[in-house]
Amino acid sequence: MATASARRQPKRAKATIGFLGATNPKVWKKFVASFEDGLRDRKWVKGPNIVIKYEWADGKPERYASLAKKFVNDGVNVIVTSGTQAALAAKSASRTIPVVFASAGDPAHGKVKLVKSLKRPGGNVTGLSNGATEFAGRRIDELRKLVPDLQELAIMGNPASALIRVEIDKVRKEANARGIKSAPHYVRRKKDIGAAINAIKKKQLKEGGVHAIFVCTDPFITTNQRLVHKAALKAGLPTVHAFRDYPEAGGLMSYGPDFRSMFFEAARLVDKILRGKKPADLPVKLPTNPELVINRGVAQALGLRLSVGVRKRATFIR
Repeated sequence: MATASARRQPKRAKATIGFLGATNPKVWKKFVASFEDGLRDRKWVKGPNIVIKYEWADGKPERYASLAKKFVNDGVNVIVTSGTQAALAAKSASRTIPVVFASAGDPAHGKVKLVKSLKRPGGNVTGLSNGATEFAGRRIDELRKLVPDLQELAIMGNPASALIRVEIDKVRKEANARGIKSAPHYVRRKKDIGAAINAIKKKQLKEGGVHAIFVCTDPFITTNQRLVHKAALKAGLPTVHAFRDYPEAGGLMSYGPDFRSMFFEAARLVDKILRGKKPADLPVKLPTNPELVINRGVAQALGLRLSVGVRKRATFIR
C-alpha cells in the first residue's frame, strides 16, 4: 500500500538516475543517505517517481569509463558522481545525458576543463566545487595552530587522480610562503601508503624537527583512509584533510565543506535538471561555510595542545 507521503507526490514521469560511486557502499553510506534525503526534500521518492541505479568503482579509476558507459546503455536520465576523474568519464561517455558531480576540485581548471566556467558551465555537466586548491593555505594555517613548530609538510596524493598534481603544486606554494619545507609522496597502491609514511618518519628521525602530512583527497585514498590514519598515528605524524569524514575515521583534523551537504545539494541540482533546466545554465556551486573538525582522541594521542581559540571554533569528534 502506498504511504500517505507517496500519495501526495505530484504526478510526473518516473526518472532514472545512474549513481557512479567512486569508492564503495560502506565508505559512501552517509553520502548516499544525504543524496537520497536531498531527493526526498524535492519530492522525489524511490519507487513512486524515481529509480536509482548504483554502480561502484571501489576506488579504482580505471573502472569509471565502463560504469559510465553502462549507464548510457541503460538510458538513465541523469548521471551523478563525485570527483573530477569520475565526472570526466561520465562526460566522455555521453554529450547529451546530464552529469552532476557532488564534488570536484577546481572544475574549470585549464588542464582538466570539466566545465567551461563556474558561472556558465556549458555542455551537459554541472555540480559543486570542493575548494581543494582554494582552501590549501587555510588548511596549513589550521594545522599550524595545532602544530605550531611545524617545519616540514609531507604531501600525500595519488598521481592517477586528475587534479592531484595541481593540488600538490598549490600546497607546496602555500607551504613555501609560510616558510615550511614540503615534499610530495605519491601513493598508487595499498602497499604504497605504509611505505610512504615510513619514509616520512625516517626523514623526520634523520633531519629532526616537526613533520606532518597533508593528505590530498581522491577515491583511492578515501577507500583506504583507515590505513593512512593507522600508519600516521603509529608514526606519531599529524594529518590534515579536506573533509570531516577523515577525522571521523581516525585522522587528526580537516578544514573544508561538509561532504554530506554537498551530496544533498547535488540532489537539488538533479531536481532542477529533471524539471527541465539544462546543466549548461546551472552554475557550479562554490563551497560555503567550511568547518574545522578535530579528532580529540587523536590530538591527545599525539600530545597536541589545543588553544582556547581552536576549542571555541572546532567541531570535535570523539
